[in-house]
Amino acid sequence: MHNVFTVALVAAALSGASAAQDTKAFLGRWDMVATPATGNPYPQWMELVEKDGKIEGRVQPRGGGWRPILGAKLDGGKMTIALAAATPRTPALNWEVTAPSADKVEGVEKRGDADGPKLAGVKAPKLDRPMPKQWAKPVALFNGKDLTGWEPIGNVSNNKWIARDGELVNDNPEVPGQRNPGAANIKTTAKFQDFKLHIEVNCPDTGNSGIYLRGRYEVQVGTEGGKLPDHEMGAIYSHYPPPAGTTVDLGKWTAFDITFVGRHVTVLRDGKVYHNNVEIPGPTGGALDSNEAEPGPFFLQGDHHGVIRYRNITISVPKK
Repeated sequence: MHNVFTVALVAAALSGASAAQDTKAFLGRWDMVATPATGNPYPQWMELVEKDGKIEGRVQPRGGGWRPILGAKLDGGKMTIALAAATPRTPALNWEVTAPSADKVEGVEKRGDADGPKLAGVKAPKLDRPMPKQWAKPVALFNGKDLTGWEPIGNVSNNKWIARDGELVNDNPEVPGQRNPGAANIKTTAKFQDFKLHIEVNCPDTGNSGIYLRGRYEVQVGTEGGKLPDHEMGAIYSHYPPPAGTTVDLGKWTAFDITFVGRHVTVLRDGKVYHNNVEIPGPTGGALDSNEAEPGPFFLQGDHHGVIRYRNITISVPKK
């Protein structure tokens, strides 16, 4: 009897260890790609951690801010990650993923019992790099005369970006009583890894834009109405709000100086430190892709309303 009980305890321990090991394969940060049955693939992001024997985490959907998961459970090598509960009008939203290797996950998004986009993810790179010892001389990204070095993206049939009076302008005014149809964004044709960026912007009182670093991480420009501080002027969108007590202070020229090395960013606005070497954990909503190990372009949001004006855009890269 004693032997049987001992064997049962050992078996339970081994089973628990196996389950813990299986769970471990899903933990960490993941650069995700969702591929719908029709349409283009789009980036997402996920982070899972284990706390007090439970899986917690967050996901970055296609747009907007990151969202906490509701929970996750492992069954037979498949992890079901609950993103949204069912409502009277919508079915539950879950990700069902497996981990075929230590650095990959794959699966499907489910709405109720219906399959949605296919999911594929790779372990996000650490991007832990030291600050360069020297920087090259700044060069202009915008010549003030035309859109050389820039190209519209997104809703290109409604491109409102023009060069005017030495400024890069999204000429997309808000029309009272009319829905904004959504204009194009614009990006640099060149790609960058680590850099120092200087950029000046004049955003009207209700305007909304964004400066995307490597095309993946948004520094918020303008306002989303003030309800969420980390969605306001100078925020690292949905991750870090501007300093307490600062105001959006729109309708006049303001300058951003941004140093981005690896995952760490320092942001100054008109000489005031907004973010001091903070880590950006993953792509923010609206990212062009989730290929975090690769260099990427700058892009500026133009798909919201407001005549947003940029000027004096320069970049300095590490000196070789």
